[in-house]
Amino acid sequence: MRPFLLISCLLLVFSAAWLSHPPHVLAPFALADKEGGSTTDAPQFNSRFVSSHLNDFVHSSSVTALPGGDLMAVWFAGSREGAADVQVRIARFDAKTTEWGPEQILVTRETTRDGTRRYIRKLGNPVIALGPDNRLWMFYVSVSVGGWATSAINVMVSQDMGANWSVPRQLVTSPFFNISTLVRAAPVFHADGSIGLPVYHEFMGKFAEYLYLSADGAVIDKFRISRGKHSLQPTIVAQDGQRAIAMLRYAGETHHRVLASRTQDAGQTWSEPYPLEPSNPNSSLSAIGTADDGLLVALNDLEDGRFKLSLYGTDAQLDQWRTLVELDQSPDPLGQPFSPEAYKEIIGEGFRASSGARRLGLAQRFLSNLDYRVCKPRGCEFEYEYPYFSRSPDGMYHLVYSWNNTFIKHVSFNEAWLAERL
Repeated sequence: MRPFLLISCLLLVFSAAWLSHPPHVLAPFALADKEGGSTTDAPQFNSRFVSSHLNDFVHSSSVTALPGGDLMAVWFAGSREGAADVQVRIARFDAKTTEWGPEQILVTRETTRDGTRRYIRKLGNPVIALGPDNRLWMFYVSVSVGGWATSAINVMVSQDMGANWSVPRQLVTSPFFNISTLVRAAPVFHADGSIGLPVYHEFMGKFAEYLYLSADGAVIDKFRISRGKHSLQPTIVAQDGQRAIAMLRYAGETHHRVLASRTQDAGQTWSEPYPLEPSNPNSSLSAIGTADDGLLVALNDLEDGRFKLSLYGTDAQLDQWRTLVELDQSPDPLGQPFSPEAYKEIIGEGFRASSGARRLGLAQRFLSNLDYRVCKPRGCEFEYEYPYFSRSPDGMYHLVYSWNNTFIKHVSFNEAWLAERL
């Protein structure tokens, strides 16, 4: 009984210290310039692959725009999700050549262990974003014991556009052994340089929070977006200095739809989440604001499966929804598997359409190496998931997502293309 009482007392002390901090007033959101693009330009819509290795399971990508038009993307890659060999990879897009460069290793279990001085079992969910002060931030998840429900968040910073990075540092987000905080969506920057990081928990429930960090990445506070066991992976779009919308992945059995919550005080309090129109099969989604104060939302608009990824447009009130384009989808409307022979022909066409010049030469090797990632005894399936949005100063929208667990795909379009669709 004595060890149990000691642990209980320590938890009470830590919890009391955590909860007794003085209240914080959050600075207004720092709003991005929405006037970079023009509808008078020629419509542009392009797709290409970011990743290039053929033997990895790749997943959970993110992208951010750099000054001058270049982009930087990160994702995790390994033999499978949760494997000990998973690494965080990084690649840079050259705006002059319109091609993605070679992928490189940014983080491993070993470098995370050395930086945080903690045992690290697996990695996941890297998120990259460029702050208003031109510092690059990279947040990612690590697990020391157990599954994703015992995750912690790590942070790295680059002062020189990704040429060099700080050693990984673990954020202290919970008094209970600092477990069960995960990240998936883009941070929101505030006017004073502070950072709002959408996070979620999976231990003893599934719920979303807004983690408030200083301009140097120190945890200041956190605010609950949702409660219970059925919402996670919030993506947040600021509408003005005080108002923002959070869209949540729903993990329950009632709605099979996206959930939304709103704040009127820069992220300090949030409304009760409510279901929106699009269907969603407990899968990650991403949203971004548009020049006319509407939103673009990329998601699997299905009740089951992830074989179709769609792009929607909606108004600021989230009342009017329209499908702009099916980004990727299985030829079978029910997502049924295909024979390996039929699958190779279909996916080969899709690969060549999006490879880009530097990746096109990989087509034959790719088609001869279709394995457990897409093909199982019952057949081969299509899967498009985990979208992530960014917008560059020139007005281009950029979306990356997992393409059949084999590549990270990048789709870009401008205001003129969007105007045609709307």
